[in-house]
Amino acid sequence: MAINLDVNGVARRYDGPTERPLLWYLREDLGLTGAKFGCGIALCGACLVLLGDTAAPACRTPMGSLDGAAVTTIEGLAAGDDPVIAAWRDAQVPQCGYCQPGQVIAATALLRTTPRPTPAQTEAAMDRVLCRCGTYQRARQALAALTGGHDNG
Repeated sequence: MAINLDVNGVARRYDGPTERPLLWYLREDLGLTGAKFGCGIALCGACLVLLGDTAAPACRTPMGSLDGAAVTTIEGLAAGDDPVIAAWRDAQVPQCGYCQPGQVIAATALLRTTPRPTPAQTEAAMDRVLCRCGTYQRARQALAALTGGHDNG
């Protein structure tokens, strides 16, 4: 079964196993390594990508569910002048950087659906991404700078 999808604005065709996770297609076939392998069970957020405007775990998204989908990775966001990436840089959010693509994707999805999120909405969206370095406060500050809100701190 041929699966046609858009990845970072480029039309793609996938002809492999439909149960293959999107994460492996992105990393192995397309060389897009921004989405990381973390837990493999969609709990850590390291592999988040945008499906349309929704943050989705690429490790648990089968290729067979993506016909006609628009996928945006951190590389797709970084190719332009992305305001979330700029806010992350300005707030000096990253430390080791492993979770940062997932954090940026989660924040982008939140802001696309809720331009002025409440502190509770921010917490719910960002709680999807585990950060071993503990950059949660700076991520909230970056989001607050983007929205003119409070940093939940």
